[in-house]
Amino acid sequence: MNPIFDFFLEPYRSASTLNIALEIIAVCFGIASVYYAQKENILVFPTGIINTIIFVYLCYKFSLYGDLTINVYYTIMSIYGWYRWQYSNTDQHLTISTSNYRDWIKAGLIFSTTIGFVISVYLYFNRFDRVTDYIDTITTGIFFSAMWLMANKKIEHWILWIIANLISIPLYFVKGLGFTGLQFIIFLILAIQGYSAWKKSLNKTHPTV
Repeated sequence: MNPIFDFFLEPYRSASTLNIALEIIAVCFGIASVYYAQKENILVFPTGIINTIIFVYLCYKFSLYGDLTINVYYTIMSIYGWYRWQYSNTDQHLTISTSNYRDWIKAGLIFSTTIGFVISVYLYFNRFDRVTDYIDTITTGIFFSAMWLMANKKIEHWILWIIANLISIPLYFVKGLGFTGLQFIIFLILAIQGYSAWKKSLNKTHPTV
């Protein structure tokens, strides 16, 4: 068989049918979530919550504690973002905007705090012995910051998603979650398209003189 297919399929030879099916379902909802984010549609949050809850279970089964932490946080931030976007439709309309100095300070604090937290989680489980663990820590920090910016409709969240997706694509193939690796390839494409779409929307709202 082709070595590429062998590399992709090998981790699934010992995986249960349930886990494989759950990963595929989670990937589908994850793609749907990013698609809705691109369209600035509030369905980004319920679809995202289904995706992250399934991945909490899968990451626990695969002992991917950094990723588990990401998905717990995603679930919480999705609930927060859902409230923010829903609330804005009735009173204060939350529109796409650019991040100011205070936003970047908050994003930086989220990034650095996340790094420290993920390291402590890995050390608690006596797991900080693989290259992927170190990369995991960095991507977790980026994803946490991106999720907070997205919940507040800051356009720069797409840039952080693009960076983290580029790192995550090979990372998940190495981890043995091939379908998730393919998901991040689609995420990357959607993130680039999402940034372009939000940029056009932002220019219409705040046209340059």
